[in-house]
Amino acid sequence: MCGIAGIIDTISGHRIDEHILKKMADTLNHRGPDNYGIHVDEKFGFGFKRLSIIDLESGNQPLFNEDRSIVLVCNGEIFNYEALKYQLKLKGHRFYTNTDVEVIVHLYEEYGTDLLHKINGQFAFAIYDKKKEQLFMARDHAGIVPLFYTTVNDFVLFASEIKALLKYPNIKKEVDLVSLDQIFSFPAVISPRTMFKDIYSIKPGHFLIVKNNKIFENEYWDLIYPNESDIEYDKSESECIDILDEQIHQSIKYRLISDVPVGFYLSGGIDSSLIGAIINDLHPDIKRHSFSIGFTEKDIDERKYQKLLSQHINSIHHETVFDWLDISNRLKEMIYFAESPLKETYDTCSLALSHTAKMNNIKVVLTGEGSDEIFAGYIGYRFDKLRQETPYNQHDVEVIMENQIREKLWGDPTFLYERNQFEFRETKQAVYSNELNKKFPEFDCVNKGLINKNRLRGRHPLHKRSYLDFKLRLPDHLLSDHGDRVAYANSVEARYPFLDINLIQFVKTIPPGLLVKNSIEKYILKKYAKKYIPDQIINRQKFAFVAPGSPYLIKQNIEWLNDLLSYETIKKQGYFNPDTIERLKKMYQSDKFVLNQNLENDLLMIVITFGIFLDTFEMPDYL
Repeated sequence: MCGIAGIIDTISGHRIDEHILKKMADTLNHRGPDNYGIHVDEKFGFGFKRLSIIDLESGNQPLFNEDRSIVLVCNGEIFNYEALKYQLKLKGHRFYTNTDVEVIVHLYEEYGTDLLHKINGQFAFAIYDKKKEQLFMARDHAGIVPLFYTTVNDFVLFASEIKALLKYPNIKKEVDLVSLDQIFSFPAVISPRTMFKDIYSIKPGHFLIVKNNKIFENEYWDLIYPNESDIEYDKSESECIDILDEQIHQSIKYRLISDVPVGFYLSGGIDSSLIGAIINDLHPDIKRHSFSIGFTEKDIDERKYQKLLSQHINSIHHETVFDWLDISNRLKEMIYFAESPLKETYDTCSLALSHTAKMNNIKVVLTGEGSDEIFAGYIGYRFDKLRQETPYNQHDVEVIMENQIREKLWGDPTFLYERNQFEFRETKQAVYSNELNKKFPEFDCVNKGLINKNRLRGRHPLHKRSYLDFKLRLPDHLLSDHGDRVAYANSVEARYPFLDINLIQFVKTIPPGLLVKNSIEKYILKKYAKKYIPDQIINRQKFAFVAPGSPYLIKQNIEWLNDLLSYETIKKQGYFNPDTIERLKKMYQSDKFVLNQNLENDLLMIVITFGIFLDTFEMPDYL
């Protein structure tokens, strides 16, 4: 919906510089080019950039309650706002706009922070309560919408993107080494960390209270699966399918609420195809725009399935054929918006996709992310059972050390997530510079807490993996780096029907044996989808799209990329071992070298995108 920014003076008053606040908000113009709002008071200032979607005429922010003692800026959508607005009017509240997020102001008056249990949406918001002299900030349940914050002297700053915070004077730029290590070890940086030391991300399902120069963090929701010993699953397959039908229809109906046209992405897979088909089922009389990426390389091109679904539902379909030469042209743009190094290049394709939506005057798109994490869509869900049945040498030293790490991370020495961390530690240390390795024990991310291990104890193995994917892969990787950033880069809002809070709560009650059955991932979703989409899409082999990585890029002999990876540059920056990088370059350039990006880390891609990150944000060398 927009971009938000704010400055809170925690000790004094009348020190908010409106010019600085405006610079912070202007940095977010790509998120909201349609309108602008700013409000500066004694102890706080809010800035707002609007992408007009609901109530185009009067929905600008900040928004206020009746006596203007409560002030709100919100990035996102509240999908159940009409029912909430009706209830609030019965309680005597007055509304001044027809926008959805105004309900948050009045819900706060009625329920305080418990309002978070009333709303269904994707959101990050900030409320200043003048009477209590406190700031209340929150991020939605799944972490669809990011919100970052930091402190400078006695000010608390927040914004939808870190680049807005960097406009504030005296922000010290320093690489967070734990975050760098997380990128090597896990899918991405994990909230509350960011690549910028002392700049934090509010965790999904959490809120902050800023009062009396202190910041208090609170959890209001988490994906808590039932304990295996405490539950008997009583729903049959047919009952689950019936409830899924009701829940998914309602979720998509919510996400079609808009005063501007709504389109959708089509990947050719089951998730986006199902969304498109149900959109058509809800409104068969409305022709909507669908958007897809195609490739000239036949082995990864999915246009056959995209066209099949588009024809099936009669959408106005748009194809963007992506040339791999465009990857290097968009790499710097990719990192500017991600605000982080990345392991893959496919954000360059996603940027092209959202650009196509923008060129066709579509501000809102529905997309299928989140389905794999709650419906067991990755191959790891199937392999967990095989691992449990495979004996291992309990007396092998490496196995013992690896089990200790797993116990530390997950509370379960037998549970494998992503990779063997003990074995991979040697690889990381070979890549890191000698100076960095001297401090490695201080930033080794496996020594830092990642999740609440109590949420894994006693759970079914499938639920364990789902929880970890939901916490470590989905919010800060797929939704933030690869979702929020690449959509809003082109002033497009992405909505995620599979991440509706009511749908998630229901999926938790589906027997695990209906999520993976007969070695079929997403079994129950595929059975349900047969009612709506062609069998050719449902029965096709799962396609893990991977864009070309660093081996492809370094063979292009691009001058700026060669400079970025040169021995001199790597040595000067001080983060990586230049000799190791030279060996990797030689290995990756070999015609015989093949990198399986689904199973192996693209080490040089991390080095490349980290180098771009350092240059883009003028980060310091490691001395």
